[in-house]
Amino acid sequence: MSVSLKQIRYFVAAAESGRIGQAAVALNVSQSAVTAAIQQLEGLLGTRLLERTPSGVTVTLEGSRFLSQGRQILAAVAEAVHSPHVSGDTVAGQVRVGVTYTVAGYFLPRHQMRFQANFPGVTLELFEAPRDVLEQALIDGVLDIAVLLVSNLRDEARLGSEILARSPRRLWLAPGHTLTRAERVRLADIAQHPYVMLTVDEAKHTAMRYWSAADLEPRTIFRTSSVEAVRSMVAGGMGVTVLSDLVYRPWSLEGQRIETRIIEDDVPSMDVGLAWRREATLSGATEAFRNFMRFAVTGIGAGRGGAAAEASAAGKRPSVFQMSSPA
Repeated sequence: MSVSLKQIRYFVAAAESGRIGQAAVALNVSQSAVTAAIQQLEGLLGTRLLERTPSGVTVTLEGSRFLSQGRQILAAVAEAVHSPHVSGDTVAGQVRVGVTYTVAGYFLPRHQMRFQANFPGVTLELFEAPRDVLEQALIDGVLDIAVLLVSNLRDEARLGSEILARSPRRLWLAPGHTLTRAERVRLADIAQHPYVMLTVDEAKHTAMRYWSAADLEPRTIFRTSSVEAVRSMVAGGMGVTVLSDLVYRPWSLEGQRIETRIIEDDVPSMDVGLAWRREATLSGATEAFRNFMRFAVTGIGAGRGGAAAEASAAGKRPSVFQMSSPA
């Protein structure tokens, strides 16, 4: 039995939404169909892809790696199906795209290159700025569209948006750290250890929201806007941190290993998506970019990408779906 596109699509939908039921609704299938497809995929790959959390499911480290590959597979298929019907050569114009730091460094480049290869007549002008600056620029008509952390979006009354990808947050720590002894940890456990706080893209503000909700505070020893600085300090054993899979890399610049652990508490995902002014009439070039990003990231195509994204042998660990309680 070989891996099917359906299995990959169902896994990606479940990973992105964080809930099996929500993925089933987005895919217009039964919850049992999603469960069965992912169980089959886990069996074929010989590894567990999803972990159960109090609020749904989250991808394992192996699942995170496969999620990236699965998105690429679905995007390539969607692009192959889409290309014969819509020629990029017929679309021309300029699109002013706002991006935040995290999006510019860890999300957009691979999609930008593919878009420009498919739409040679469209020029993308990229502008990097903080989220609040981009929101105002969209409202003022200075930007046509933005790719940013929509989980931080504020002016939802005047801005339309949709989620392209949900990136779960995990604990990052050095291999020899005491918290590596468990596969899952709680914020209360993390709070007992030195903590490195990332500040870029409102990371500190977001982090303090879920720390405060748990009535806890991290033992912050250093604050920095550099992801690489956080990575090096964590890998060096100076402290731990909680960051999303989107920016996770298993090695620091010095070549030291970084491990991750699932957090039991309800820590929100980091949601990357598109935003535009609600009253704006998008140009053909801007529409082409928005639709391309929809199917490039989700592998599902215009009209369903946003819905799907809104709605990630012996000795093997049991599948998350072999547990008794429903997702």
